[in-house]
Amino acid sequence: MRSSEFEALLDVSARVGADAALVQAAGGNTSIKEGGTLWIKASGLWLMQARQRDVMVPVALDALLDALERDDPSTEKAQDFVIKDRNPSGLRPSIETTVHALMPQKVVIHVHCVETIATAVQVNGETIAASRLGGIPHVFVPYARPGLPLAKAIAARIRPDTSVLVLGNHGLAVAAETVAEAELLLADVSRRLALPRRAAPDADLDALSRLAVDSSFALPEDSRIHDVATDLASCRIAAGGSLYPDHVIFLGRGSFVAAPGDTAASIEERHRAEGATVPPALLFPGKGVLVSKEITAGGLALARCLSDVLGRIGEGARLRYLTDAENAELLGWDAEKYRQELNRAGKALQ
Repeated sequence: MRSSEFEALLDVSARVGADAALVQAAGGNTSIKEGGTLWIKASGLWLMQARQRDVMVPVALDALLDALERDDPSTEKAQDFVIKDRNPSGLRPSIETTVHALMPQKVVIHVHCVETIATAVQVNGETIAASRLGGIPHVFVPYARPGLPLAKAIAARIRPDTSVLVLGNHGLAVAAETVAEAELLLADVSRRLALPRRAAPDADLDALSRLAVDSSFALPEDSRIHDVATDLASCRIAAGGSLYPDHVIFLGRGSFVAAPGDTAASIEERHRAEGATVPPALLFPGKGVLVSKEITAGGLALARCLSDVLGRIGEGARLRYLTDAENAELLGWDAEKYRQELNRAGKALQ
């Protein structure tokens, strides 16, 4: 029988997961520690479905923490610590299980809050966060690959009273002793980190329709996806590369910005002639965005996230892009290959 706090966590998970400003696609996760068990959202599943299907995985908390102390590589996936007889669906724990385990509070909510990301990708993100989060015990953790590297970076910085983690080039984690307190803290931190969003011109739908002729690309249904291309400041930022992990996982490395004279068909033809993967989204500066007709729900969610994040970054901001090695590390990482497989198969929405 589930506790009232467990039930409350499922309610909050569904609410948070349905808010595109906090969670996109299968990103983000929640957890609760009860009776030596860490219940955490499964990898590849969507938080918004927390009330529609089984999304929580039981992990043996003490065993996982002991293994982290020994620097045991099995903690990377945390799969070896799943309590199998309480996991009939055979779900895999979140790739960020170790992050939740390291925070001593009972409840942890981890999100890819667009307000936080817009700060966390800036070179002086730590200073900005400190100026806005006064009075809240928080730690800024420079970028490390999600999983064991991130857990180690957190362990090196976290203090006993830390209740908020601002994760460089990644997102936000908040922790509290009750679900209600964690939800209130999440709202407070997100509000404090909020940045104004630039108004973007409307997309040129007629021009985009012409650019899509004879191609496998089409107009996205979500009109806000276009903002990253119609707002030229955002488009310039997007052209610089990848800024956070889930963009890489769901959309690939960086963003493809079309050159003058390009059409979707010419871009496809060029990529195929070079043996390269055709990007799932094409940015046409000043006009808008075309998306592949085969793009997944996760890809669409991250295309919207790109507009939401970049529109909040000031034009003069100094940004810390993911390096070539960090991009490659994400795309070659087993845990993320698993998420990519679920994304391609469409299983994330089942």
